[in-house]
Amino acid sequence: MRIAAGVFAVSILSLPVATAGPSGCNADDDVGRQVCADAELSALDQRTNELYRQAVLQSDDRPTLIAAQRGWLQARDECADSPLARACIANSYRTRIAELQIQNGLVMAPEAVEFTCDDGSQPFTATFYNDIDPPAAVLTWGDDQVIALRAPATGGIHYATRGVDYREHKGEATVDFHGHALKCRPLR
Repeated sequence: MRIAAGVFAVSILSLPVATAGPSGCNADDDVGRQVCADAELSALDQRTNELYRQAVLQSDDRPTLIAAQRGWLQARDECADSPLARACIANSYRTRIAELQIQNGLVMAPEAVEFTCDDGSQPFTATFYNDIDPPAAVLTWGDDQVIALRAPATGGIHYATRGVDYREHKGEATVDFHGHALKCRPLR
């Protein structure tokens, strides 16, 4: 049994992680070097690695989780070509941290809020994870689902991710879901 546990520990350590370990930086690309040189990005990197390792230990489908992590790393590395590379990298980490917590059962799922929307074509629901860091929402419209992070708002609440914008103010939600504009009200 000791040998199996040791082999398992080695296999977890060889899984794709973000960039740096707690003992230092081992980056050999533009994004990795930027992460290593920036205290906030390094902290986000370490948090991502911790959550990823927890998710791997609890996962019933490690190949899918590993593939998702590799896909995320590739997308994160595309930030090197962005004119706002640092902001892109930070947002990529924050989104992955929320995804790892939500998709892998590392947090309790709150009850989803169902909405009725003006177009009536598909059901729309939102599940708000306000007790995680960063706060996030799982937004589902028909069969399409995204995880959006809380964004600054002048009034009400605001969650956003690439292609999706959710704003709620005074009991009405305005949603742009990949170009589909919706006006929605909770079914309370």
